[in-house]
Amino acid sequence: MLVELYIENLAIIASLRIPFAPGLNVLTGETGAGKSIIIDAVGLLLGGRASPELVRTDCDVAVVEGVFALSQERADLLRETLQAYGLDDPSGELVVRREVARERRSSCRVNGRSVTLGMLEELSRHLVDIHGQGDHLSLLQVRHHIDLLDRFGGLMGPREAFAELVTRLKQVRAEINALRRDERELARRVDLLRYQTEEIGAARLRPGEEEELALERTRLANAEKLAELAAEVYGLLADSERTTRTINDLLGVVVSDLAELARLDPRLSEPHERTANALYELDDLAHSIRTYADEIAHDPQRLGEIEERLDLIRSLKRKYGDSIEDVLAFGARAQAELDAITHSDERQQELLAEESALLQQMGVAGAALTERRREAAVALSARIESELEDLNMQSARFLVDLRAEEAPDGVPVQGQRRAFSATGLDRVEFLIAPNLGEAPQPLAKTASGGETSRLMLAMKNALSGSDMIPTLIFDEIDAGIGGRTGDIVGRKLWTLAREHQVFCVTHLAQMACYGEHHLRVAKQLVDGRTVSTVAPLSQAERVDELAMMLGGAVTAATRSSAKELLQRVAQQN
Repeated sequence: MLVELYIENLAIIASLRIPFAPGLNVLTGETGAGKSIIIDAVGLLLGGRASPELVRTDCDVAVVEGVFALSQERADLLRETLQAYGLDDPSGELVVRREVARERRSSCRVNGRSVTLGMLEELSRHLVDIHGQGDHLSLLQVRHHIDLLDRFGGLMGPREAFAELVTRLKQVRAEINALRRDERELARRVDLLRYQTEEIGAARLRPGEEEELALERTRLANAEKLAELAAEVYGLLADSERTTRTINDLLGVVVSDLAELARLDPRLSEPHERTANALYELDDLAHSIRTYADEIAHDPQRLGEIEERLDLIRSLKRKYGDSIEDVLAFGARAQAELDAITHSDERQQELLAEESALLQQMGVAGAALTERRREAAVALSARIESELEDLNMQSARFLVDLRAEEAPDGVPVQGQRRAFSATGLDRVEFLIAPNLGEAPQPLAKTASGGETSRLMLAMKNALSGSDMIPTLIFDEIDAGIGGRTGDIVGRKLWTLAREHQVFCVTHLAQMACYGEHHLRVAKQLVDGRTVSTVAPLSQAERVDELAMMLGGAVTAATRSSAKELLQRVAQQN
């Protein structure tokens, strides 16, 4: 819901911070006081047109900022959109700011981050509906009608089941189309795949082979150096022909001397053991180095073979991947695609059979969904016409236009092929005939002003449980109606406010008395300039405001009537 609205330098509003409450918020005041400007300000938050003419005289920028508190359900609904735009706020608040500049481009911000006007419109359509001025009327958007009808009739479950069938059918048809590509193209593809799989298969690659070959190449390329170094190490350790006293000979003397010392002084037993173990280790090392030296061979032929193998691996990597594992994975995919093409006729027959089965399932499910929609449409029409009768539109007729269209590749139903979408087989549009003798017309073509607002109120009441927009604004809803109808409208607004936050701009006391949060909009002179003010009314101030609305002046009689209105509403509620 809209928690707070801040307006600065917009038309005759210098600076206003207006708190709002859940339930029914009523705005009253004389004509020209600024009520419509407040509604226009909300419209700017919803992505409405921003004209430099809106900026207050002698000011450069007008600012409108709205703070919205999101219910858990609303937060969940918006989370994906907010996250996509990087606007998610764990607090559950949404702060929308719009700046309208006189000499530069206007700007939009959500939760402190700049957004485009399109992004703002995408978000705001989930937050507020304004009724009465022809803007942001989600009920006038035909694409929403099927959603409202299905929610009203409790049909979202069957509809989602149908959507799953549609998703699978699209997958099947996409695969069929892929298999039906030009035969020459497929033949070229088969030749390429065969060449690739045969080339990779003939190489007989092993994971880790490249590293092993690189290491062996290094050894072969440095065979002479390795042999020379190994011989030198062995000579120093144990080759008595190379040196008069080897390291092992010298260490053997040390071991012998330490043995004698340990015999005379047992404290040297541990050093003796350590030295003796070192001598054994050096003997093993000398043996290992001699064996290693004997195995070193200068083999130019093997070195050439390794170079050729590594060149082959590099060539395959250039074509198919960054590593042997990647090359092998490419070969596996190519083989799988080759197998699929080779067996495409079989697969195509399987897919065609699945397509036929899916279409039959969709025909049954779609026809059942259509039938339930017809039942829901009858109930919805009766409900809305009842609401319209209460609102002094007894002659109005409301219809749900439920129709199907033919399509050659559609779903078979009763010998016909019907077009389909994820929502089913039907196109849904709400129609209205406000007066006797008139043919039903789309909602967007009905009369404007109060009649349209009353129609929207009737529909909102009928659809309150299925309409997901949390905040509704009704402007000029009292146009052309009297006190008796105004009382009915006020009561319906109050009822609607059990499910939504509702704002109503009205000149009728019979409507205003139902408000749970009453705001008076007035204008006054400040430093020689007209400014608009908004103030919440106390109970006493509210009595005076309603008295003024009833009789044009506050008198004992009008106060008494105002109190009577409030008492009656309190008893009803």
